[in-house]
Amino acid sequence: MKLNSLHDLYLSELKDLYSAENQIIKALPKVIEKTSSPELRQALESHLEQTRAHATRLEEVFQMHGEEPKKMKCKGIQGVLDEGEDVLGFDATPDVRDAAIISSCQRVEHYEIAAYGSVRTYAEQMGHDRAAAILQQTLDEEKEADEKLTDIAESRVNIQATRHA
Repeated sequence: MKLNSLHDLYLSELKDLYSAENQIIKALPKVIEKTSSPELRQALESHLEQTRAHATRLEEVFQMHGEEPKKMKCKGIQGVLDEGEDVLGFDATPDVRDAAIISSCQRVEHYEIAAYGSVRTYAEQMGHDRAAAILQQTLDEEKEADEKLTDIAESRVNIQATRHA
């Protein structure tokens, strides 16, 4: 792929994110199924719905630029999701598995936070204010999801998992 401008990079990154969101939509139900904490399950189910909305927002951003929503295989998120899938196969107590799930999900969130922060900045710098606002909304939700996972881990799941140390 040839990148001659910031706009080319921006579109490339949007395609990467669109792929990432769709990979997450496919992976999250398997994670939710393995979760034992009702609070964690509810947080992940809620985030799955948000993730579907994130993909729809990306489609809207593509349309703003006269582009078809396309995926460019996001190898980075694929690696993070593969590691998370490995965790699901570990022989672990439910509390320890939930702690591992939170860690894996936060890796996904951090990847998305970095990516959305970059594309939002590109949009701002190119004067795509409406697109930047949409991307900022998703960035804010990714940060909130990460904070929610931290809260669940620190206030309950990790404490319960320490009983197995």
